[in-house]
Amino acid sequence: MPKFAFIMDNENLIFGTRAVIEAVQAGKTLEKILIQKGLSNELYHQLRKAIKDTTIPLQFVPIEKLQRITTKNHQGVVAFLTEITYYNCEDLLTEVVEQGKIPFVLILDRITDVRNFGAIARSAECAGIDFIIIPTRGAAQINGDAIKTSAGALHKLRVCREDNLKNSIDYLKNSGLQIVACHEKTTNNYYDANFNKPTAIIMGSEENGISGEYLKRADYEVKIPMAGNTASLNVSVATGIILFEALKQRILNK
Repeated sequence: MPKFAFIMDNENLIFGTRAVIEAVQAGKTLEKILIQKGLSNELYHQLRKAIKDTTIPLQFVPIEKLQRITTKNHQGVVAFLTEITYYNCEDLLTEVVEQGKIPFVLILDRITDVRNFGAIARSAECAGIDFIIIPTRGAAQINGDAIKTSAGALHKLRVCREDNLKNSIDYLKNSGLQIVACHEKTTNNYYDANFNKPTAIIMGSEENGISGEYLKRADYEVKIPMAGNTASLNVSVATGIILFEALKQRILNK
């Protein structure tokens, strides 16, 4: 067992400032690091230096939250190892194009519910999505619950964790993909969109939908028409509807 891997009940948990520093220096991929609010000591500054050139998400939390995670001597720092491998968006798109495929990408803007994320991943893998893009900050933790809800799809589907979604969207647009944003405030029905083109679909957060800076980059905006009185669908259900419309069109176009 590596010397930094102080294990509690969860084999993906690392606690202790020096242990986390050593994990970073060893090249371990971390899902996120939780740091006690107000922490400021020599080891803390060493940690900040170690992660300076990484995209590891940091979250500053009350000490009570850390105590709920572990009762061991965490020194104000707890980290989680990733359950999956993250990929580079540009590398994956190049690979998809070289394989002669029509790119089919899903962008998730701040989907924070773990089970929603897992359900979306399951639908995405079934629908043939080439890869998912999520933000480094403000996304659901990809943990055991997410993988279980995905029925293992997260072990098959490739995920990119990008520090700047705006840049990722611009890259996809400049590479010839149409950006299709799904939200409620448009008049275009989802089945009127042409998904036979190279496409990246954006789905927004459960609370606030798609960020304005991403929405204005969309080439096409679509909605799912509804006949009932409920304001909206669950984001995982809505994503499944959009993805399988795209798959249907692509199957019929073959």
